[in-house]
Amino acid sequence: MENDKSVRVGGDEEDEEEAKMEKFFALIRSFREARNYYKRKEMNELEKKKRSNKKMKMMCSGDDLQKSSCWVPKFEQEDFTREVEFRRPPLVFPSPCNKEKAKKGEAEVGLDLKLAL
Repeated sequence: MENDKSVRVGGDEEDEEEAKMEKFFALIRSFREARNYYKRKEMNELEKKKRSNKKMKMMCSGDDLQKSSCWVPKFEQEDFTREVEFRRPPLVFPSPCNKEKAKKGEAEVGLDLKLAL
């Protein structure tokens, strides 16, 4: 009888260990499935971005440039040589220094900033 008990106890331990191993491998499988799911999701998102980038490039290339919303500025020589027309007259600010008075020979009124030794 004692031998039967020891066999049964050993059998229970083995069953317990086997159940633990099955649980462990089930956890590993679930982690792998979750990882693969997120990898597939990321790959799908990257693929969508690539497709949208390709569509945008196709829209912005060649003859479609004028039809699409992609506008690239193009300057001509005429843009810089043409006379500028203002909507209203420009504001006139006084010159920062009185060069006109100095040319005429008029003395400046104000502080005497000449250094004397």
